Amino acid sequence: MSAGAPSDAALLRGRPRQRLLWSYGLGDVGTGMGASLIGFYLLRFYVAAGLPPWLAGLAYGLGRLWDAVNDPIVGWLSDKTVNPRLGPRLPWILWSSVPLGVVMALMWWLPPWESHTTKFLVFLGISVVANSLYTCLNLPYTALAAELTTDVALRTRLNTARFTGSILATITAALLAGVLVSDLRDPRTYLPVGIVSGVIISLSGLLCGWGLLPAARNCQKPAAQAGTTRKLLRRVGRNGRFLMVLGLYLLLWCALQLMQAVSLFFLPVVLQVPETLSKLILLPFLLSSLVGLWLWTSVSHRRGRTVALRQGGALWIAGCLLVMVLQPLDPALPLLADPANLFKLVLLVITIVLSGLGASTAYLIPWSLLPDAIDADPEKPAGQYSAWMVLAQKVCISLVIALLGALLTASGYSEALANDAQPTSALVAIRLCMGIIPAVLVLLGLVVMRRWPERSLHLQQQPR
Repeated sequence: MSAGAPSDAALLRGRPRQRLLWSYGLGDVGTGMGASLIGFYLLRFYVAAGLPPWLAGLAYGLGRLWDAVNDPIVGWLSDKTVNPRLGPRLPWILWSSVPLGVVMALMWWLPPWESHTTKFLVFLGISVVANSLYTCLNLPYTALAAELTTDVALRTRLNTARFTGSILATITAALLAGVLVSDLRDPRTYLPVGIVSGVIISLSGLLCGWGLLPAARNCQKPAAQAGTTRKLLRRVGRNGRFLMVLGLYLLLWCALQLMQAVSLFFLPVVLQVPETLSKLILLPFLLSSLVGLWLWTSVSHRRGRTVALRQGGALWIAGCLLVMVLQPLDPALPLLADPANLFKLVLLVITIVLSGLGASTAYLIPWSLLPDAIDADPEKPAGQYSAWMVLAQKVCISLVIALLGALLTASGYSEALANDAQPTSALVAIRLCMGIIPAVLVLLGLVVMRRWPERSLHLQQQPR
């Protein structure tokens, strides 16, 4: 341990504390940008590249499935990493940053071959490598939140800093994509935004690792874990708090990922929003998510995290239900000059803002509750708990996106048809994926957390 450096980051004051928060926030800037581009655009890119929706969904889903499989491996290895200079987590962050940036840029490269099978295999191979490197950076970074401090308020602030960085990066990604992706149906226009995001991913990872170095090398280390993987799994399965957090995380993120993946079909196809505006109209969702992140942090400190979850979940469900009644714009009339079109557009923005305010709970609440679940285990293996949580989440997301691709194909959606020529069955399927299905998932998440043993509020309200 470095002389004079505290083992709990809650003891840091002044510039060292600010460095910790800024550096931890930077850690999710690059990966958050990459994840948001994947969430919003990757399925759309695969379809634009010529894959049928079911095959595009399969390529997306299998890549995320591998991403889930490698989580426990990296979690276990990072728990076992011994590096006196850097600690157990930082080597993974620093060594993965540059390779991850390169491969994440390659995800948006259009292979020159016409064969669907060849394109599918190339896309899948790049996705497997990119997701492996993503895990090598993101999972050890995630585990640090539980190891840097045992203080509930600081843990919440660390996650607020993390997801503030992530959402700001997502906003930047949306602006870049809006400018650089000139045509959603032209796969060649996606690569420039991939290159820019790859550079940002590499730089943010390196800066995060450098900034966290003083605190991370002295933080709580994972305890030695004896026994087989089966025994470790049984121990995780007996941790009731962890199972509740896991259930919440799965449900909220499946709802969020489904809405992200289908949004660039919903806006131009169902609501007849011009494609140039469809890419930029995601910004109100991201900005309201950022506002919601700080709003629910404040509510968490004053009234508890489960109260913030219930209030945010109610707004999210309201936004999803409004999706079901939104009416398409009339492309034959001026967008802003026509009162009917203007009213529909204003109602759409209100729906997006409500959904964004509510959806920010998916970023903040599960990860702010996870350290409490880890504390319930005497050995506190943060890497493994983080790994199993992310593994289950990615398995569910891979299934959700694969099913979305299959549903689009089954409903009759065809990239060869114009937006206003898609069959009614496709329009209904897309609307359900933006409205009723996410609303049900969020409601189930609230049910899962109804008996969470929230810590007493005075622990969260102590001045830090």
